[in-house]
Amino acid sequence: MFFKSIFQGNLQFGNVKSYDKVIKMYDHRVENYYKNDVLFKLEDIFNEGELTLKLPRTVVNITDKNWKNSVDLLQYVAQFAISGNIGAWMTEEGKILKYVWIEPKGDKAVVQKFLKGRSLVDQVGKEKEAEETLSNAIELYDRHAQAYERRGYVNFLMKKYHDADRDFTKSVNIDVSNAPAYYGRAKIKMLKEEWSEAIDDLELAIKTSLALQDVHWSARRRKGECLQQLGRFEEAEFEFRFFNKRTFKEKSPNAVYKRSTLFNHGKVLLELGKHTEALDAFEKTMKAKSGLDTISEADMLVYRGLARKQCGKNGFVSDWNEAKKLGSAMAIKLLQDQAK
Repeated sequence: MFFKSIFQGNLQFGNVKSYDKVIKMYDHRVENYYKNDVLFKLEDIFNEGELTLKLPRTVVNITDKNWKNSVDLLQYVAQFAISGNIGAWMTEEGKILKYVWIEPKGDKAVVQKFLKGRSLVDQVGKEKEAEETLSNAIELYDRHAQAYERRGYVNFLMKKYHDADRDFTKSVNIDVSNAPAYYGRAKIKMLKEEWSEAIDDLELAIKTSLALQDVHWSARRRKGECLQQLGRFEEAEFEFRFFNKRTFKEKSPNAVYKRSTLFNHGKVLLELGKHTEALDAFEKTMKAKSGLDTISEADMLVYRGLARKQCGKNGFVSDWNEAKKLGSAMAIKLLQDQAK
């Protein structure tokens, strides 16, 4: 039986000695352990000039045994690398059957510094220590794209936006497929209200990631927000609709933005004159779990009322009166206009 499988990523070996060793071991294991039942040929993925293993996005239908052999072999060679990562997915009808994230985990100093720094990134109060540890990894290997990206994220958390932008840029200059770095740089541009420039980076994040990855959907959501700011409502509506059709697991970082994206989708639909669809979006917003958003109940009532009125439905005055009780200046203005 064949399964749709996706492979993507790269590994850096850093020096000729490690590279030569991994070439010999790869060739030996392909012939003696796996009897050539692997997906990737040595000459197709190794680059002697750059001392790297590169896997451009590869989508194939292969057997379970071929998938397992290929993953085992990539995991084996990763122990000789000092940076990089490879993702491997096996899917069936859009559902992930198997997923493996392959990266260096050996005892080399640069690897250990990076892993320690990355583990500190999300620990509250450990941001400075994380930055210093990731800097140590970069000092040991100055082409560590993942260390630059993670340090950029730490700098972003510490509101050191110039340093964060520098790190994200260095990361993508080394690894043009590093979607999280494009996404991080886009967030800085959004803070500066550089909407068009942010969209450029978000499109790169979307292009270099898979729809199976959280960063892909985070970038689509943010792209919709930028398009909304620019008044490009048709394009924003597409991104919001695409995002809202997706079911996210509770642990996904995108799950907490479902309500805000439903709300923004409704506002864009109103702008486009799609009032019935807008009302549906606002109804779903009212029922959605609160997440990482600042949408007040008053705002939801105001916009649901607007959609109800545009659809010729009753209840909009009640919505605005409820919003007025909650202190909405917009509701007060709408009620005054309605009374004229």
